[in-house]
This record gives sequence, structure tokens and C-alpha cells, in this order.
Amino acid sequence: MALLHRPTPRVGGDRPVSRETPTSWPGLAAAVVGAALAWMVHWLVPAVPWLTASVVLGIAAAHLPRIRTFVRGAARPGLSLAGRRLMRIGIVLLGLGLGLDDVLGLGWATVAMVVAVVAATFLGTLWLGRRLGLRGDQPLLIATGYSICGASAIGAVSEVSGSDEEDVAASVALVTLCGTLAIAVLPLLQGPLGLTDPEFGRWVGASVHDVGQVVATAQTAGPDALGEAVLVKLMRVALLAPLVAAVAFSVRARRRGVRTASGRRPTPVPLFVAGFLAAAALRATGVVPEAALGWAHSAQEALLAAALFGLGSAVHLPTLARTGGRAAVLGLSSWAVVAGVSYAGVLLTM
Repeated sequence: MALLHRPTPRVGGDRPVSRETPTSWPGLAAAVVGAALAWMVHWLVPAVPWLTASVVLGIAAAHLPRIRTFVRGAARPGLSLAGRRLMRIGIVLLGLGLGLDDVLGLGWATVAMVVAVVAATFLGTLWLGRRLGLRGDQPLLIATGYSICGASAIGAVSEVSGSDEEDVAASVALVTLCGTLAIAVLPLLQGPLGLTDPEFGRWVGASVHDVGQVVATAQTAGPDALGEAVLVKLMRVALLAPLVAAVAFSVRARRRGVRTASGRRPTPVPLFVAGFLAAAALRATGVVPEAALGWAHSAQEALLAAALFGLGSAVHLPTLARTGGRAAVLGLSSWAVVAGVSYAGVLLTM
């Protein structure tokens, strides 16, 4: 018996509506589960930052035989959504952790040192990445991650540059790898470099990428080092907004007159960057209770962990391996630049 053909339903008489429209819920649920598992890893091994574990588990999920089919299929829309939307919300909440008064209390010499470190690392990495011929936006994204705050900064810049998901994932993987190595390598160098605990803290804050990695590295030298490291790191985080705004203006200039898919022109300053600045300004007023700041910090870490699991799940190691040599050269070179310039800056300002 012949099968009856049922016409595909239409909306407004124009476009057919697919019965197999992908849903985001499986991937969002997977991102939440991945973030929870990463927290358990961090709880069992405190030296491994929560966000670092999230990226690693995301990469693992994308390559495990039985899970990868789900990750690359039904879960892909939701994981991609987590990597974009949850990242934006987490970055806004990151502003609430920015103690502007404490940061400025370090002095203008330290502010100038941090700006110089960020500028040298960003421009040097961007130039070398292009000379090495890395694909797409990888030079821009890696330069951002090494100079500002690791995967969070890469996610922020990718939002305004419209970067390919594979470029974002590969850049996050590289920056996460070097940041994780810093946790083990930098404490071994404190003695040979003749750094006091506060000096070591400032060096870590100026040179290590992710906030969690900064905490994990600096705490090995005690509370004085940890306090200095966090303040210097927050100063670097404060430079995220102007950097993202500059990238947004650059993209807007290249695409002048071009509208987005929704029919609107690209905004000069993305809403999540404005939200980041608004959150930092709100924190500076002192009206936000400490309990609320604690909850916001926990929510920020959870959102970023889920977002980074989504980004990690987009890493395809065979593709990454094809540019792995050049990417490794860029990563190690950028790491040497940020560590060397920040070390010189600490000696000049302490």
C-alpha cells in the first residue's frame, strides 16, 4: 500500500516548518552536567581550577566513542548556545568581582605596568600569529586570551568578531593548556628569580591567564602573594571592556553598511560589555551586600564553567593537530612574552 504523503506545515504560507528543528535543551543539559562534573573534579583536586576542568571535560566528551555522537549531533545546538549566551551572562557578573577602589589602590605605577604587559602581549601575539599563518581569527583570539583573562576574554572577543566556533575552541584549548602548566611551573621559579611573596603574587597576577589559574598558582606562596595576585589580575580584567570595544569598532568599520542577519547594524559596544561596566560601577558604589556578591561570584563561575564545557566540546583534535605545531609555537612565545614583560614590570614597580 502506498504511503500517504502529508504536506509539510507552513508558517504564513511561505516557509516550510521542519518537524526536526533542533532543540537546545539536550545540549544545555549536557553543559550543566559537564559543569557539575568539573566542580566535582575541582572539589576532589583543589589545585585544578573549576573552569580548567570544564574545558578539559568538554574536549574529552567530544572524543569519547559513545558520547561524541550525542555531543556532535543532538547536543550541538545547545552546547553552542551555552558557549555564547551563558558566556555573556558570566562576563557581566564578572564585573561585580571587580573592586575598582582596591585596584586603583595599587598605584599608578602598577596600573601602567599592567597596561604595558597587556599591550605588549596582545600586539606581539597578534603579529606573530599572523606571521605564522594561523587560520581565521585564531591570532586575535589567542592574543586576547593570553593578554587579558584566558577563556573568558576569548569568549567576549569572539562575540563581537563573529569568530568561527572551531577557532574559538582551539584558542581556548591552547590558552587553557598553558595556563594549567603555569600552575606547576611558576611556583618552581619563585626562588631562582629571587621574588618575595608579594612580588611573586604580582608576577602571577600579571602573567597567568585565567582567574582560577591565578588563584591556584599564587596560593602556593601564601596569603600575601594571593592578595597581590588577585588585585593585579582584576586590573587586567578591567582592560577587557576597552579591548572588546576596540575590536567591536574595528569589526564595525570593516563591515560598514553591512547589517546582521536580523536586519540591524552591529552595535559599537556590545550589550554584555556595557553590562560588565555597569556591574563594576555598581560594585564600586558599595550598595551591593557581601552576601549578594558571594552568590554572584558562584553564579558567574557556574555560568562560565557551563559555557567553557560547551566551547571545549567543539574542539576537534585532528583539526587542531593540523595547525598544532604553529599554534604551539605561538602559545609558548606568547607565554614567554607575558611572563618576561610582567617580571620586568614587577621589578621596576616594587
